[in-house]
Amino acid sequence: MNTALGIDVGTSVVKAVLFDAEGQALAVRGTPLELAHAAVPGAVEQDFEEILVRLGTVVGGVLADTGVTPDLVALTGQGDGCWLTDADHRAVRPALSWLDGRGAELLGEWTGSGVTEQVFRINGSMMFPGAPAPLLAWLDRHEPGLLDRSATAGYCKDAVFGRLTGVRATDPSDSSMPFGDGTGLGYSDEVLRLTGLGHRRDLLAPIISPLPVAPLHAGGAALLGLPEGTHVCSGPFDFPACGRGGGVTEVGDALLIVGTTLGCLVRVDRLATDGEPAGFHVATGEPDRWLRAMPAMVGTATLEWVLKTLGLDIDAVDVALASSPPGAAGVEVLPYLAPSGERAPFVDPHASGQFTGITLTTTRHDLVRATCEGLAYAARHCFEVAGRSGRLVACGGGTRSEPWMQVFADVLGIPLELARSPEVGARGAVLAAAAALGEEIDVAAWTAPQGVIDPDPARRERYEEGYRRYRAHLDAARAFWPAPGRRDG
Repeated sequence: MNTALGIDVGTSVVKAVLFDAEGQALAVRGTPLELAHAAVPGAVEQDFEEILVRLGTVVGGVLADTGVTPDLVALTGQGDGCWLTDADHRAVRPALSWLDGRGAELLGEWTGSGVTEQVFRINGSMMFPGAPAPLLAWLDRHEPGLLDRSATAGYCKDAVFGRLTGVRATDPSDSSMPFGDGTGLGYSDEVLRLTGLGHRRDLLAPIISPLPVAPLHAGGAALLGLPEGTHVCSGPFDFPACGRGGGVTEVGDALLIVGTTLGCLVRVDRLATDGEPAGFHVATGEPDRWLRAMPAMVGTATLEWVLKTLGLDIDAVDVALASSPPGAAGVEVLPYLAPSGERAPFVDPHASGQFTGITLTTTRHDLVRATCEGLAYAARHCFEVAGRSGRLVACGGGTRSEPWMQVFADVLGIPLELARSPEVGARGAVLAAAAALGEEIDVAAWTAPQGVIDPDPARRERYEEGYRRYRAHLDAARAFWPAPGRRDG
């Protein structure tokens, strides 16, 4: 393999990256994608046909920038949601995004009756409103005729793969949740029964392990501007693709994605279906190897809200971390500001934020630092539940702030490796595709960190006490979070 094209169809951006054989990015192009808020309350949709048009544009841009024809196309993209396509891989209706909330009422029914916990005990995945099961169940109740006309209720990257190759398939990562049977290679008839979707089993695409690979057909070639017959590989979806792109390969190794939400993933050797249900397990296509994910709802969105409320811009983060001392002059934050509550490392739709220790001497910089520290504590909590014991690699937009990454390293107490950029997810998709095709590739070189931030021993002791207090505040606060139906009252 001389060159490979990595494609990442995200929620808000579609990107294409051309890599050479050593993992160097020769060109990167991206363009925004739109989210549509339909008339139904909670609806968040995306136009699959428009996504394909924009995908063609970014790929065309990369090809024009380099004049190189890649040997391989590797896909990744957003997970969850529900993408309905027909036998020709065309959209039956706009896709329901993972941000869609229409399944919340159904999910509440399942939670109340114990279904969500029973599903977790089968496959280690805790559902949320934007997961495929509640969305598919909502469609079955409200739009059954559309399901009758559909061939597949699948995932974003698999819909793209079908359109490019004509092949209907999914990979172990997407299929392992929420319909997985706990093996990483099959669907659970019991989960389908519990969710009332047994009669829709034929809408689930065949699972190909380790990954689906097929030649680009004539229509796909026209869309991308590439030769017909080029190998196309689908999967894994963005979370596990980032893990692969970051070099998270050994049991105990972990990935921290500092994005709108905090994505905390640990490579594990067993499916953990005991304990408090939270997060999900992603199959890797390898025997006894999983990624245990704690996708906390807190993240840069929490920090951005604080900055906006204080009248500050993003540049203020580094200034605040330089101005306010570790411990933020006594200010402490529980950063649970997402309107939908929290889903990892615990599930509580009524979780809410808390600022304590504020006095007349508190500065705006103290509030910003306390938020950065609170988010680092939340990440530590997630990793403790997920079982991190090895290396920690970080990626995502938040890693652009080295002072904030220092806070994460100090709170977690281990070196923080910064994943090789750009586009860790697209890089991981190429690595996964190369492995599936048996291509020789220097994985260590492709995933060598571009920097390492070591924890400061002096701050480590202070943050140990800070984390103890954080957990105590969390335990106390949970008793006071609003009861159902009382969040605004």
